Amino acid sequence: MDATSISLCMENNIPVIVFNFNTVGNIKRVVFGEKIGTIVKGG
Repeated sequence: MDATSISLCMENNIPVIVFNFNTVGNIKRVVFGEKIGTIVKGG
């Protein structure tokens, strides 16, 4: 994500899930709600 995307998420209280995009199956795991990676959200 670029700086503008991060700013928009911060301004609108949208959490961002940070995970290893290169690991096979991780996108599917995130979409199905498996808890992988780190959730970054405002306070």
